Amino acid sequence: MSALTLFYVTFANRADAERVAEAVLAEHLAACANILAPCTSLYLWHGALERAEEVPVLFKTRPMLATRLHARIAALHPYELPVIESWTVTADEKVGAWVEGETR
Repeated sequence: MSALTLFYVTFANRADAERVAEAVLAEHLAACANILAPCTSLYLWHGALERAEEVPVLFKTRPMLATRLHARIAALHPYELPVIESWTVTADEKVGAWVEGETR
């Protein structure tokens, strides 16, 4: 088994999600970005309950690139406060080798 880092990030629309995904893939900071179906997000913002449709993205990278990927997503993200969550997962050795081979 191989350790990978997954990032879960929401965007206001598909265009922003694709723009950021394409940038980090071109820079080899992630090997894959799964752009998911739009979801409804309910959250508190400045003391008020907000509701928005957002587009979540899962990014796959190596743990050693997690800090760089986080910083790059934050720099490219249009939100005032982008929520960039990450966790370590285990994957098949072949998947780990693929991610390692596609990232720098």
